[in-house]
Amino acid sequence: MPMSTSTRSALMTVALSAGLLAGCGSDQPDTARAADATAGFPVTVSSCGHEATVPAPPERAVTINQGATEVMLALGLADRMVGTAYLDDAVADRWAQEYASVPVLSEEYPDTETLLTAEPDFVYGSYLTSFAGDAAGSQADLADLGIPSYVSPFGCGRDTPGESAGADGVTFDDVWGELRDVASVFGVQDRAEELVAEQQELLADPAIATAGEGLTVFWYDSGDTTPFTGVGEGGPQLLIDSVGATNVFADVPGTWADVSWEQVVAADPDVIVLPEAVWSTVEEKKQYLAADPALSALTAVREERYVELPFTESTPGVRNADGVASLAEQLTALGR
Repeated sequence: MPMSTSTRSALMTVALSAGLLAGCGSDQPDTARAADATAGFPVTVSSCGHEATVPAPPERAVTINQGATEVMLALGLADRMVGTAYLDDAVADRWAQEYASVPVLSEEYPDTETLLTAEPDFVYGSYLTSFAGDAAGSQADLADLGIPSYVSPFGCGRDTPGESAGADGVTFDDVWGELRDVASVFGVQDRAEELVAEQQELLADPAIATAGEGLTVFWYDSGDTTPFTGVGEGGPQLLIDSVGATNVFADVPGTWADVSWEQVVAADPDVIVLPEAVWSTVEEKKQYLAADPALSALTAVREERYVELPFTESTPGVRNADGVASLAEQLTALGR
């Protein structure tokens, strides 16, 4: 829902006043340094049908959802962040210290007023829902306030059941494209290229690429009466393909889908992947599988052939390569 005219006017006044105060309290920048900082700018990025132009590298960014937050941290941009919101699981250890330095604006989605208290000059979200009327406000409304924004290309509504990720599904080239987009906004393209090179080297390891050969996998995200699973075009499929395993629901279109337990029983997968998330923990899923008479008879449940991963490693983003490596390591440990 768009903001009313009165609300928008009030928020514009808040935003402009904050900007004027910030300008009055700062020293006149060195001309040469300022010119260097804006070399190559303005930069325009687009995703989910929205185009945003930044005149200079943002200094007061806010991230919404863990995927966006960790992209920023991975690019070494914690010092450009003035707020963050909405975790799905624990932030990776290697970024935990930097994450702790960033104010948490809200445990879930911040509303527009809360967002503007941080005086952002850029907002980056993982999903379009970050910019709902009862959340940060629409990207168009933020643009009217002079605040550019960007949504992960994977968050354009494709993570709902049945939504398609495209003919080829999610690829690592897509994941790296988002890294490069965000790096270009902040003028740190070299950092994105370093990350991409590191991940390419990791994924080139033959031991990783063949770790799951001959194994069938059920990706049990959440749900009890109806299981919610990663299907043929999303992040889970990307990870499963990367280790050479077979997703038992690879032929289901979309990125995530509700399936039936009867289908799971019929497939009798060799391995069950259990993502850890705040709304559905690994332990809760294990208990449910073990307590159900039909599901407890599954080979993977009887033999406890489980792989445990943070949810964040299963959604397209900077930690997918970590997810591939962990999946490969755990499958290797389980054996055939």
